[in-house]
Amino acid sequence: MLTNNFPLDDKSISRLSTRGLPLETLKSQIDDSLDFTLELWRSQGLDIIKNKGYFYFNTKFLPLQKAEFCIVDIETNGSNIDKHQIIEIAGVKIKYGKITERFESLVKCSEINEHIIKITGITVEDTKNAPSLKKVMYDFKLFLGDAIFIAHDVKFDYRFISLTFEKLGLEPLLNRNLCSLSLAERSLVSYRYGLSYLDKTFSLNPHAKHHRAMSDVLTTYELFKLSLESMNENVNNVEDLIKFSKTAPRKKRPKFDPFLEIEKEGLSE
Repeated sequence: MLTNNFPLDDKSISRLSTRGLPLETLKSQIDDSLDFTLELWRSQGLDIIKNKGYFYFNTKFLPLQKAEFCIVDIETNGSNIDKHQIIEIAGVKIKYGKITERFESLVKCSEINEHIIKITGITVEDTKNAPSLKKVMYDFKLFLGDAIFIAHDVKFDYRFISLTFEKLGLEPLLNRNLCSLSLAERSLVSYRYGLSYLDKTFSLNPHAKHHRAMSDVLTTYELFKLSLESMNENVNNVEDLIKFSKTAPRKKRPKFDPFLEIEKEGLSE
């Protein structure tokens, strides 16, 4: 998933992650000089390199154990970017399977409806001394860098953050990204794949407080590690992992919710 205003077509994007893109094809789809464009994309979190005459995402040659991942979660006061905003954001950077850095902040907000308050527990009063949206997002952009962006159901978080950047006058996100939900569907057997259900199934985070950003990030971190440990495929680099998360067969789900079966057994005793 790249932003809608990324100039390369889908076929070219696919070739950047697989067998490489020729120089003439790359240059035919960009308006500015090649060097300027590649540097601009790099500042947006996307590094494209040349190898044996062809261009590739650098993640094509990046082993999993050396890659830097950033697990991200946001809480918002609604889903419409034109009317709503991020009210909390958190992220952890991972390298060699370990957390190396953390980012967490509430965001100053003037309006949060009762439904969101009930889900997150975050009130306007909680955010009154928080930094502005502009300050938080500038800081988060620096924190994220060119790490591989991971979130549970990544499309929402990635898109909302990218559009927020654009509203603030920043360039949109171009980081390579991975959906932990899609990865879990292909590596773990579960009746459902919502984060709270997976936490309950696999005991991922004993201190989980769902719909709070850092708590969900830490739960996703444990899920990501478990998914990697459970894969049977030969995945050598980041692009292999992204492809696996999108195209590998999904695990067969149980026909019945095991937690409901446990409850029924308890009632019948």
